Amino acid sequence: MTGRDKEDFATRFIRTADGLSLHIRSYGEDLPSPPVVCLPGLTRNSRDFHQLAVILSQSANPSRVITVDSRGRGLSDRDSDKSHYALPVEALDVITVLDTLAIDRAAFIGTSRGGLILHLLTASHPERLAAVVLNDIGPVIERQGLEQIQAYLGREQKAPNDMDEAAAVLRAIHGDAFPALRPEDWRDMADAIYREIDGRIVADFDPAIAAQMASADLSQPVADLWANFEAFGRTPLMAIRGETSKLLSPETLDKMASRHPGLISVTAKGQGHAPILHLDGLAARIGEFFTAALA
Repeated sequence: MTGRDKEDFATRFIRTADGLSLHIRSYGEDLPSPPVVCLPGLTRNSRDFHQLAVILSQSANPSRVITVDSRGRGLSDRDSDKSHYALPVEALDVITVLDTLAIDRAAFIGTSRGGLILHLLTASHPERLAAVVLNDIGPVIERQGLEQIQAYLGREQKAPNDMDEAAAVLRAIHGDAFPALRPEDWRDMADAIYREIDGRIVADFDPAIAAQMASADLSQPVADLWANFEAFGRTPLMAIRGETSKLLSPETLDKMASRHPGLISVTAKGQGHAPILHLDGLAARIGEFFTAALA
């Protein structure tokens, strides 16, 4: 099933092994492989990558770009078994997307949870990863950052009346961490996070996902993923850290660089968790990285 929105992308739905429908956007479908596959964060969706995908698919060295709504997010089906909102299940969903689209290898961008999925895939399916961008995520997740996410997901909020009000809500919550954002950027963020459903402006994900995070016991140590990170091996790798991020520390980023000598480290100035990738020249840096890595 396909459709088009302003001719920027094709809409597709892919069936998972357990019968759910996953929604993806495909930009530049006729461009040669390998494509760039974008995996969003915990409660985010494919719209996060729209502007970046347009830039990458229409640049001087264009790439096909596929952006994914993980199960329970965006236009993908909600899962009646809430235990399936888990990294191993979502990693298998990514492989299903690749197999259904007959994609042997792809370059990947993983924002936050999407980057954790890539840590799993590099261990289980390293041959499918041609190059990787980790957006504000690494093998060590700082508790302070998790507490920050848990706090705003657990906060009761009145549904905004419109997207302008939604943008104001986001700015009130995250403004200190994102001083670089302009009013239009907050509106773009609202359009990516919220959707009108049954006449109400709501966050576009299954509330069970936020409930899982809100109930997590953060007093317990969070296991690191250094063994998985080592599996990136010779895979071309870029790591982007938000300058004010509390989830990925500068120390962890430095350690990542020492363990992967080819790592390209980028700081997103004036941004927190997780950086918006079409701003401040980041899209050009990502495009240049993929062009060199896939040459």
